[in-house]
Amino acid sequence: MQLAVQQTKFVENTDSAEAYSVPEELEKGTLLSKVNSHKKPKQVVVRIDADQGQILWQSKKYGIINAEAIREVRSGKDASYDLAQLGLPQTDLSRFISVIYVLNGEYRTLNLIAPTVELFNLWDAAIRHLHTIRQGLMSGLGNMEVREAIWEKMYWKGADEEGDQKLDFDDVERLCVRLSVNASKDALKKLFDEVDTNRRGSLDFASFQLFVKQLKRRPELDGLFGKICDASPTKRFDFAAFEKFMKEQQQSSLSQESMRSIFDKHATKEAEAQEALLSSAGFTSFLLSPDNAAYPCSNEGTQDMSHPLSHYYISSSHNTYLVGHQLVGVSTIEGYVRALLSGCRSVELDIYDGDDGGEPICTHGNTLTKDIPLRAICTAINKYAFVTSPYPLIISAEVHCGIEGQDQIVKVMKECFGNRLISDEDIIATGEVAMKKIDKLPSVESLKEKFLLKAKNLYIIEKLAAIAAPASLEPVARASTAPAGTSIEVEAPSSSESSEEETETDSSKTAKAKAELKSLKDIFKTKVLRSKSPIPSAGSRSASKASAREKPKPKMSLSLASLLVYTVGVKCRGLSTGPDGPQYEPEHIFSLSENTASKMIKENMLALIQHCENHLVRVYPKGLRVNSSNYEPHAYWAAGAQVVAINWQTFDFGYMINQAMFQQFNRAGYVLKPLTLRMHGSELLQKRTKHFLDVTVISAQQLPLPKNGGGLEIVHVKSIIDPLVEVSLHIPDWSTTPFLPTSASKAKYSPATKATTTKPTSARKVAFRTPVVQDNGFNPVWQEEMCLPFDLVGGREGGMMDLVFVKFTVWQKGKDDGDDEPLAVFCAPLGRLGQGFRHLPLHDSQCVQHMFSTLFVQIGIRDTQ
Repeated sequence: MQLAVQQTKFVENTDSAEAYSVPEELEKGTLLSKVNSHKKPKQVVVRIDADQGQILWQSKKYGIINAEAIREVRSGKDASYDLAQLGLPQTDLSRFISVIYVLNGEYRTLNLIAPTVELFNLWDAAIRHLHTIRQGLMSGLGNMEVREAIWEKMYWKGADEEGDQKLDFDDVERLCVRLSVNASKDALKKLFDEVDTNRRGSLDFASFQLFVKQLKRRPELDGLFGKICDASPTKRFDFAAFEKFMKEQQQSSLSQESMRSIFDKHATKEAEAQEALLSSAGFTSFLLSPDNAAYPCSNEGTQDMSHPLSHYYISSSHNTYLVGHQLVGVSTIEGYVRALLSGCRSVELDIYDGDDGGEPICTHGNTLTKDIPLRAICTAINKYAFVTSPYPLIISAEVHCGIEGQDQIVKVMKECFGNRLISDEDIIATGEVAMKKIDKLPSVESLKEKFLLKAKNLYIIEKLAAIAAPASLEPVARASTAPAGTSIEVEAPSSSESSEEETETDSSKTAKAKAELKSLKDIFKTKVLRSKSPIPSAGSRSASKASAREKPKPKMSLSLASLLVYTVGVKCRGLSTGPDGPQYEPEHIFSLSENTASKMIKENMLALIQHCENHLVRVYPKGLRVNSSNYEPHAYWAAGAQVVAINWQTFDFGYMINQAMFQQFNRAGYVLKPLTLRMHGSELLQKRTKHFLDVTVISAQQLPLPKNGGGLEIVHVKSIIDPLVEVSLHIPDWSTTPFLPTSASKAKYSPATKATTTKPTSARKVAFRTPVVQDNGFNPVWQEEMCLPFDLVGGREGGMMDLVFVKFTVWQKGKDDGDDEPLAVFCAPLGRLGQGFRHLPLHDSQCVQHMFSTLFVQIGIRDTQ
């Protein structure tokens, strides 16, 4: 009973300085069994340092997990699959816990078995609580009291190396090095003496709090506060001054009542004035609060979900089962879990017949990635599908199974997903697949917590082919007599798509790309020879593409066809308009490689936009991206494509743009497309406007130090940061000429580029850099003004500014050429970014927010005359 009460406190008590304490037993450390894949469990002492936010254990290498790096904690039935993968008996499940975290851009796991259920319960509650607290602080700004308390305890304990609960001046100097504070020894000594009021030559915790409060003073905010007061008729920061500031500076559209509520939250009532006023501290509190968030509208968690599916961008993944390289990377259900927990709403399956008539399996065809049972993946999908978002999940399947295997797919999915799986039972009842079933796609809201299977429907494709070219009907008719067990490809890319992908000539490849491809071939050959088992042949798992061209495809399983309702895969037969052009029903969706999509955009972007008003289109990375790099998705969003698939295992700029788009609205995974792309024949598409993004980079707060391979900060005198900030706009290539006026000549312009085997496509880029601030990563001040030009289709009212992305990158001097990791970044759709004075929460390259790091900027958007 006592333990249960303690666990409850772990979870609920998060609003005080005691919220992050853990039992003394866990602070000192307990003996647990640490388990690695296929290795004998090893006894290690594991402990929690709640103040530093770390899990630590004995190790020759790293032995440390920062709480902010934790992605998930699994125990109980949630960890059953993990336990089985480790080859451990299910009897250990009541004492087993798995911590999934990121280190140096790679996912890792810490698997622990406690000696008793009681100790397991204690560890499980403590780790979850630590994770919950830290995750809460990495979801924007706010909760300042808890954030400040954690910061103070973290740096107090880090400075108090001897553990004697006091800091002498040498301790303080080392602390300031860790904080990258730019101050002379004399200045620090003066401040030290001011707070050491008892002249003890050391600081206790209360004196330490006063010391860091002085370090954190923000002269730039004091100056802004003074200007606002000076401009006020009363010379005070009263509500009238606040309302004027909100309307004129922050461009706020809130009602006066809402503004009054915010003002009262941060104001104090002065006895002499007999009215509520904002003090300097209250103004600072407001500027750092969620009331002044960088996304003033998109974090409210609500948007109109009554539109049809085709009116939304859908967070989508490519090769979801991979967590590494396309040819030799690891395939696992982890890819699905990670994507779904991040709000992904379209996952991908490559399904093949199982061996010896067993249930279907998923694998990356003709590569060295391992097989995963379809049932294991569907079980994981069902469990995690609606944890983050309640909106429909599209399962994009490439089916390489015979008729019997397809029936097994349906059986597995129905058993795993139950009545949440959309199906058309009329197909089974009548034995026919209708050409036209619906007038328009249903709304996202009406499909809450539903699974939609997307795969090619060979019946529909046959009928469309007959309409387009009657002569093509004969080979399809012959296919209907093929044996029931024949292997077919229901969703595999057509030969035309595949050959189009591989047309990149040697002249377009860099030497680096050639070297990488050669290296991959060597790895591929070596592993095949060592395995003594050939890659699945056409006779075993699936027919090769050559064989597929030689033999006509049979019709598909009617039970599988019954699951293709609102996402019926068809081939793209062009986008010609008129009665003689290809006709697509609302439920028809085709997939385009990035090369094909880019070609269509270049030749007739308007036709693609109009098609996507009522139909879904999926875009996927080309096959030559063997390193699983990403394109920049907003190039295809700008043409209306909704299901723009990203390699979620690769943390590059394309991934960052995707995360920036879909972190809105509580990661619902659906974002309503701009008005310009939702109105058929809209005059907005003909409208071109020119604008300036005016940015003043004012200051930064507590920039993160570089870290070593173990995730620990590199702390020494030479590690003090010399930061600079680059602000860049990334603009879809939607006009023939960029807007580059001479008034913005200081901005550096880079044109859009095409993809190679190693480099992604890029949008137009306009960038500007601040000067370097020497020896100060704690509170550097730039006050650097910059002007970045951009053009729009549809003007402001058309909403296309949501497809221009702005990126703030904080670099360390000398490591700003793009090959090194930046210190911190912030990326957002420009149309969603609040104007005026904003604190931007900074993130690492994996889009994980730094708990204490912010960039203070002033933002404005100007229209040209």
